Amino acid sequence: MSSKQQHTPVLVVGAGLAGLSVALFLAQHGVPSLVVERHRGMSPHPRARGINPRAMELMRSAGIESRVRATESARALADNSGVYAGQSLTGHQMGALHEAYFMDVKTDLSTLSPTGWCLCHQDEFEPVIRERAQELGADFQYGTELVSFQQEDEERGITAVLRDRDSGESRTVRADYLVAADGPSSPLRTQLGIGFDGPGTTGNFLNVHFEADLAEELGERRFIMMYTFNDTVRGALMPLDNARRWLLHVTFDPAVEDPASFTDERCQELVRAAAGVPELAVKVLGAMPWEAAGRSASAYRSGRVFLIGDAAHVMPPSGAFGSNTGVQDAHNLAWKLASVLRGEAGRGLLDSYDAERRPIGASIVEQAVLRSKDRPRLADKEPAPANPDIVQDTAIWFGGQYRSGAVLAGPEEPALPGGVWNPAPGGAPGTRAPHVALEHDGQPLSTLDLFSRSMVLLTGPGAEDWATAGRAAAQRLGITLDVRRIGSPEGPSDPSGQWSGTFGVTARGAVLVRPDGVVAWRAPAGHDTPDAVLGHALATVLAR
Repeated sequence: MSSKQQHTPVLVVGAGLAGLSVALFLAQHGVPSLVVERHRGMSPHPRARGINPRAMELMRSAGIESRVRATESARALADNSGVYAGQSLTGHQMGALHEAYFMDVKTDLSTLSPTGWCLCHQDEFEPVIRERAQELGADFQYGTELVSFQQEDEERGITAVLRDRDSGESRTVRADYLVAADGPSSPLRTQLGIGFDGPGTTGNFLNVHFEADLAEELGERRFIMMYTFNDTVRGALMPLDNARRWLLHVTFDPAVEDPASFTDERCQELVRAAAGVPELAVKVLGAMPWEAAGRSASAYRSGRVFLIGDAAHVMPPSGAFGSNTGVQDAHNLAWKLASVLRGEAGRGLLDSYDAERRPIGASIVEQAVLRSKDRPRLADKEPAPANPDIVQDTAIWFGGQYRSGAVLAGPEEPALPGGVWNPAPGGAPGTRAPHVALEHDGQPLSTLDLFSRSMVLLTGPGAEDWATAGRAAAQRLGITLDVRRIGSPEGPSDPSGQWSGTFGVTARGAVLVRPDGVVAWRAPAGHDTPDAVLGHALATVLAR
């Protein structure tokens, strides 16, 4: 944004993973945004590092999966797996996480997804997203804080005052929409008066980032995390390069201990206890306190302001859901904002963001809390069974189901199961479109690769009536609709013959998929008036 330009379609406050992601996904749709971050640069701390398979699908759709996997940490940790508990790195191993709900990073997901887990440190992941967003037109301004904002009514947009923290100069920016990605304390959420409730604090931790030569002690083991239980330290040890760079999560009670009391000398002793090497040479690179908590916002939207990421929900790290959920918030919101800004959808489409993401977010918070309470069992010699309320990882990644105005289920659709999780979605409206391996021009292709920038209509080779109706309805509504006839000469081929069955339709059926890869509507077979039926479906989903 030049100094003379005082308008941006979307103003994003906060350049963490969620803020970066919404800028990236908006840019994919051709919508520029201005991202402001009060800190003067990106955080150098490794922090979160588990990018789950669904989030990696979104990185794939953004064209940066290979860049993420090429980062130093992703390459170093490509063979790491497993969560263990022990007295220390060199001490007695107490147990390992082998529960039915837990899908380790080495679990074969090839029938469910074209991609999989990636262990990439957040300080390496964030620059990859920012670089791609900038390539596509997003603008980032660090050392810039939001001083105030005003939204007078639904029609007039946002007026925001920004201040450069170095020069002290302020300026006014107009925006059509404002995205609050300003973290768990979220001044924007507080100013809007949106509640933030839930189980509350589940623990307080100090992240100790350190260097120490533990290659010999680690040996051939390549784990993701080892919980350590001994008289000196209770925490979790995580290799960053399987040799010299590590993180140690240490529990502490802030009512008794000040984080400032964790001097380099004290952190060194804690590292030695976790490693089980009393004379270990340790270089402390940084120590950062943080709170593990479970909280959810009571609303994800207030007028033209939307909450995403930690501003909308915070959760314990167990399960690696936190930042991944924020990325998915951004993905859900971006196509809706873009559709409204382009005039392809009515503003009513934006109501579906809260309707879809808030129930999912609250339930993921609950699941993360349940997993955090389950982890201490690893230290038990004969652990009790896991809590039966814990939902399997794959259901959380791939089985969320939306109920909103942006989903249209026909009268012939079977009723969805209660709650937000559907372990066998089968292409039902409101669920993520399934992965099916296809081919195009001799190259492998996933059905998921077809969804990113526009609505997509999938039909079989014998469903020319649906394809024709789709093109006509799109022209009439003035929208972009990508029509793909699976198995036809011009469309992707279906070598396994599984696409129609996997999506729950016959060879003459049709499936309408949103740009975020969620099934919006489907017709199991042909219809006497396909043009009217499909036109109604498109208009309904887009709030036209």
